[in-house]
Amino acid sequence: MFRCAGLLALVVAGALSASGCAPKRSSDAAEACREQSFEGDRFIVCAYDSRQQELRLASLWRGQRLRFLDDLAQMVAPQAKRVRFAMNAGMFNDAGEPIGLYVERGDRQKPLNTSPGPGNFHMLPNGVFSEDRLGVLHVETAQSFAVRNAQPYWATQSGPMLVIDGALHPNFSINGESRVVRNGVGVRSDHQAYFVISAGPVSFGRFARFFRDQLQCQNALFLDGAVSSLWAPSLNRMDRGHALGPMLVALDE
Repeated sequence: MFRCAGLLALVVAGALSASGCAPKRSSDAAEACREQSFEGDRFIVCAYDSRQQELRLASLWRGQRLRFLDDLAQMVAPQAKRVRFAMNAGMFNDAGEPIGLYVERGDRQKPLNTSPGPGNFHMLPNGVFSEDRLGVLHVETAQSFAVRNAQPYWATQSGPMLVIDGALHPNFSINGESRVVRNGVGVRSDHQAYFVISAGPVSFGRFARFFRDQLQCQNALFLDGAVSSLWAPSLNRMDRGHALGPMLVALDE
């Protein structure tokens, strides 16, 4: 389980600068995240392989909702050298609670949300990113998740789906007027996923095509927009300023 220890002084207070950057380090994590260009926009792509790395989701710490990546850095301080990247992991309410399915270590803390409503989360189909106890990864529609009666070890629900079995979400235009910084996740194979954040404002259509056409992901899920944040030690990056909800962190074994 996550723990906080005296390494906090080294990892957070001593390592994070006032400019909002985390320190670079020389390790295999140097290749954790890289920048790619697509259709004139830039994206930061962070690769995750469940056979070689470990994924965790986090929403609570010390009895309070996690709201900032700085808090997550404190939470994982004992494992600081193992951190590949972290980012926000799905939509949330004003209190920072997940509004859809949320599972940590097999504990289903929030049920699947199939209720109609406004906003991106309810732009159906929405979907679920999950990892089972054997490290098999899925991005699928909420309906598919329910039919499969999945019992994930980690899971987060968000919406809308970006790519569904190789097709873009039916409500997306080619390059719509709604453009914000966005982040999402796409699955390339049973054990390989890409977590992506745009370097600037981008449309849903272009973001989805990046997953499908550039990263070759047949299924991809939108995690959030406008508040999208990334902690990437290999890029000397720690985003601040946005209150978040659930977060994910990838660790080297």
